[in-house]
Amino acid sequence: MPLTLVAARETADGERRTPLVPETAKKFAALGAKLRLESNASLESHFLDSDYADTEIKASLAETYAGADVILRVTPPSDEEIAALPDGAILIGLLKPYASKERLAALNAKKITAFALELLPRISRAQSMDALSSQGACSGYQCGLIAAARCTKFFPMLTTAAGTVRPARALVIGAGVAGLQAIATCKRLGAMVEAYDVRAAAKEQIESLGAKFVDTGVSAEGSGGYARELSAEEKAQQAEKLTKAIAAADVVITTASIPGRRAPIIVTKTMVERMKYGAIIVDLAAETGGNCELTQPGEHVVYDDVHIHGPLNLPSRMPTHASELYAKNLYNFLSPFIKDGELNIDWEDEVVAGTLLCKDGATIHPRVKELLGEA
Repeated sequence: MPLTLVAARETADGERRTPLVPETAKKFAALGAKLRLESNASLESHFLDSDYADTEIKASLAETYAGADVILRVTPPSDEEIAALPDGAILIGLLKPYASKERLAALNAKKITAFALELLPRISRAQSMDALSSQGACSGYQCGLIAAARCTKFFPMLTTAAGTVRPARALVIGAGVAGLQAIATCKRLGAMVEAYDVRAAAKEQIESLGAKFVDTGVSAEGSGGYARELSAEEKAQQAEKLTKAIAAADVVITTASIPGRRAPIIVTKTMVERMKYGAIIVDLAAETGGNCELTQPGEHVVYDDVHIHGPLNLPSRMPTHASELYAKNLYNFLSPFIKDGELNIDWEDEVVAGTLLCKDGATIHPRVKELLGEA
């Protein structure tokens, strides 16, 4: 019996992405899978039901999930959606594995096999499946646009009849995928860009995009491509050099995060007080508390005439391309295990083992178990 693969409408506030786009639906169908979609599930991503060839369209969540083998999602399912999941089904998506012990318990009660793409190993073979990177690129791009739109100055240098206008100065803190995209976007828009990252390896990437690297003398190379947490002495040294760079900037974009933990505070209240009047901070890390001490997630606040913007779910602001990239990540993750319409997962595969969150009624991932107190 062929694999039944389904996607339903995302219900999280402000979520406009879809995990299944017409292109990947066609590819899954070519592998022999049976496709099912909740009616208008992709409408806010600007895909019509009629765009999905060889896909069964269902009117309700219950009809969509009934008898499903694999459920694709963007966000974690709500309690109501978990209740509708078929017992023993496979769930794949950005499941926020560290966020809720109760949600994990509900998934385990239904013996759901869940794969959280946030846990994907940082290895070369998994790059095409890396949803954090694809969605991070969307977020970084949006940060650059938000900064330019809210900045009190032109980003590019302009020569006018009234005289020459100097370009705005932008500082990007964090040079992961999102930070690099923010750097590139600010450069394209004409700003003078500086950037900082605690990982020494990021210096070359920053400079390759035409930005100037802010050297604080602190390096914090961590495992898996992430930065480690800094010591108190390193934080003090970092803060001294960064304070000067932040004070000179018209725009500061912050993107630093630590998986499973609150975002590190990098821009303190004291630093904000030294910034230019009318300067703006766009805090990409707002969803995990923010890199600025004064960030209010989802809000735009003003402190001492410095504007601090804490946007949430930035990829959802550009749902068409964000969905296409994300759906390809899902396809690249799942398709190697589908042959002639049958799903045969290799549980010893490094990508599978690293991404597996829970199975057979138990939480599997050791890092999640440790942080949620299940170890």
